[in-house]
Amino acid sequence: MIRIDADSPVPPFEQVRTALAQQMADRTLPVGTRLPTVRALAADLGIAVNTVARAYRELEAAGLVETRGRAGTFVSAAGDQRLALAQEAAGRYAATVRALGIGRAEALEIASAALGQPG
Repeated sequence: MIRIDADSPVPPFEQVRTALAQQMADRTLPVGTRLPTVRALAADLGIAVNTVARAYRELEAAGLVETRGRAGTFVSAAGDQRLALAQEAAGRYAATVRALGIGRAEALEIASAALGQPG
């Protein structure tokens, strides 16, 4: 279920993209799942077709979905592989910071800074 917050400073296409990416990450939308058509999702959410199309394009550019012509848009196995690689990298990072004696809070601050996000 996706909800669009019209009062949010986050653009609707980004709300759609983020919601779908999160559902893929938590496996609510497993690999191989066919997404609704752009028109159907736009109608369900009460937003413009181009808004959903942009979200789908960005998900495809990120490798999270693949479009198979007239067959539709599907959750990509590449997105699942990317998640697995990220989890492996996080595990290596956790082992490294533990070996260095760095605490959880400081390790999270380091990771947030590396991602360009506030700690």
